[in-house]
Amino acid sequence: MRPQERLALPRTTMRCKRRGRKSPWRYKKVVCTIVDINNKEKTVDAKKTLAELKEKIDPELNAYFSRVIAENEKIDKNVGNAIRYARDITMSGGKRARAAFMYFGYMAAGGKEVEEIIKTSISIEFIHSFLLMHDDIIDRDEIRHGVKTIHVRYGELAKKHFKKKDPEHFGNSMGIIIGDMMGALGNQVLFESKFPSELIIKALHKIQNIVTLTVIGESEDVFIENRGQATEEEILRMYENKTAKYTIEGPLHLGAILAGSEGELMKILSAYAIPVGIAFQIQDDILGVFGQINKIGKPVGSDVRQGKQTILVVKALEKADKMEKAILQKCLGKKDLSQHELEEFRNIIISTGSLEYAKELATTLIAKGKKKLEKSDIDPEAKEFLLGIADHMLNRDI
Repeated sequence: MRPQERLALPRTTMRCKRRGRKSPWRYKKVVCTIVDINNKEKTVDAKKTLAELKEKIDPELNAYFSRVIAENEKIDKNVGNAIRYARDITMSGGKRARAAFMYFGYMAAGGKEVEEIIKTSISIEFIHSFLLMHDDIIDRDEIRHGVKTIHVRYGELAKKHFKKKDPEHFGNSMGIIIGDMMGALGNQVLFESKFPSELIIKALHKIQNIVTLTVIGESEDVFIENRGQATEEEILRMYENKTAKYTIEGPLHLGAILAGSEGELMKILSAYAIPVGIAFQIQDDILGVFGQINKIGKPVGSDVRQGKQTILVVKALEKADKMEKAILQKCLGKKDLSQHELEEFRNIIISTGSLEYAKELATTLIAKGKKKLEKSDIDPEAKEFLLGIADHMLNRDI
């Protein structure tokens, strides 16, 4: 990688094309793209680095799964098969971004054991799988990385083999059980690492903190969804707990801890990670409504069908007129939402200015996160990646 070059804050422009005017809203459809003028090259470099790291992390992850499958199927064949399916889901997609953040947190702190941190970084990927499996049950998601979620897969098996029982309950039970197993494996990877014992204990303590805060964020999400309303402040606080702390801040801190760092560096990493992590979730919300199933790996509009209160929804409800608000509320939580209804929902998100607001907010948050990092004297390679990947968070389509 090239030595770090000082980056300017992102200059962005919104390019929009309007199509048709037969809709009762301001316009039928708008295609919007945020174009980052200054940092396009850095974003490409960060994406390349992430892909290169994934190529190193995936074999470690796959090998660990294989070992665990072999050990557990000697005890119980059904558990071995369930872990094998968990491996299929995990290895079918994912960018290994959390493992990459753990790696670069280690590098930012001056860590030298490169091979060991790559091996140990799979810990956070197991924690990620654990949280996703439970989240998929909560959200009733049926697809993950283009593959049937574990609770759906085992629900189908129950219909075939246990016809007199409740297949959905069986599927959910297996999803919870194997999710718990993934969490245990995340801890086990750290226990088995070759880092000093005192650092492993600190890292394990951090993982428990990450999981606790994520559970708090998940709880906030569930309460908000069932209440059916939220303020922007509540949504952003939930994003911080549910996403930013376990996607970016937690992994960065884990890596830094294993390099023996604490204090000021942790503050710098947090000042970067929290706003960038919230921006990541905002972009995730946008992709959940406007993305493509072949890229995001799950049905587009699933958040709408679930009735999720996102920043897009909160802002649209705030700005919508009476008719638009009625349509939004009709669509939210509708399990059999049609493609036409999803298009109506999208149109209102656009016409009320909610989409543009969300993108501008994400842009502001990315700039805020980068500002503190740019002034720091952390490892140049880590800094270059973190600055570049922040811009990628804003412009990603997966």
